[in-house]
Amino acid sequence: MSIDFYALAVPSIATLSPYRPGKPAGELERELGLTDIVSLASNENPLGPSPRARAAATAALSRLERYPDGAGFELKAALHKAYGISSDRLTLGNGSNELLNLAARAFVRPGDEVVYSQYAFVAYAIAAKACQAVAVEVPARDYAHDLQAMAEAVSERTRLIYLANPNNPTGTSFSDVELRVFLDAVPERVIVVLDEAYTEFVDPEAGLPNGLDLVDDYPNLIVTRTFSKAFGLAGMRVGFAVANVQISDLMNRIREPFNVNAAALAAATAALEDHEYLQQTLETNRRGRQQLAEGLERLGLAFLASQGNFLTLDLQRDAQPVFEALLRQGVIVRPLQPYAMPRHLRVTVGTEQENRRFLDALARALAC
Repeated sequence: MSIDFYALAVPSIATLSPYRPGKPAGELERELGLTDIVSLASNENPLGPSPRARAAATAALSRLERYPDGAGFELKAALHKAYGISSDRLTLGNGSNELLNLAARAFVRPGDEVVYSQYAFVAYAIAAKACQAVAVEVPARDYAHDLQAMAEAVSERTRLIYLANPNNPTGTSFSDVELRVFLDAVPERVIVVLDEAYTEFVDPEAGLPNGLDLVDDYPNLIVTRTFSKAFGLAGMRVGFAVANVQISDLMNRIREPFNVNAAALAAATAALEDHEYLQQTLETNRRGRQQLAEGLERLGLAFLASQGNFLTLDLQRDAQPVFEALLRQGVIVRPLQPYAMPRHLRVTVGTEQENRRFLDALARALAC
């Protein structure tokens, strides 16, 4: 090859590290010949989608020759019914990750600053660098967002701030009061994206904010949510953003046509209406998170307090050998070396049986 296309590319893109998802079960099966695999790496819902969502997606497959509804009318109507949000304040996305990128594309220019926390979702840095922005990573406090420091990091060049509550991969969170103080301190010209991908799992007594209640008070706020986690539709890729009418209009102008497929639209609409199944998911997560916490305590391992559907544990040693020992036993978790947390592993809350399998495998891995 005579042409160096890396040299031709936008420098910020040519030098960034791509997002690397959790190891797929199929890949481990090919590598080690294993078939009985427990995948606890990607914070998926172990129960899967509700039967109503499955049925709706299956019905949509009979109309694959037709384009999906580009406006997402039925899903937006269901979101209005569930959350009271008017359609002109909604943007639908191919997962909430697309919406994180749309916010940056709509408001961030080359040379602008994008602020986010240390130990935050790596997609924020990727979105910033893809827009040729200056990525400003603010040191965390006890693995959590330091909102005061993030507010103080805002400069004349700051255009956008990413927050996550609860945060992935740490599970840490901030309160409603803390968020309001932060939003009051941030200039209105700075767009704040509040990523609430795990909000359904939050303990109602924990005092965390509901971002949807804040959009009216803070016109520079964008709230993103997903159907990938609690609703079990990770394979469908569908999410939504809520913002004021002008911001939503701008994001929808650059949204790809038909960015959410027909089966995903149908499944998400049905999932919103299946309240009983969602409660079953949340109860499974509550019990499973407690099961994992008690098991880790018996093993003498520390872990971060989490409001998500996962726990991040500190092995107090290099986590990579333990991760590999778990793989050999058919258990996939997430090493956090890419987040500069080389001693940590993140484990998704699974079913009772999956959690037990992980804890037993971990005990053997630690003994090696």
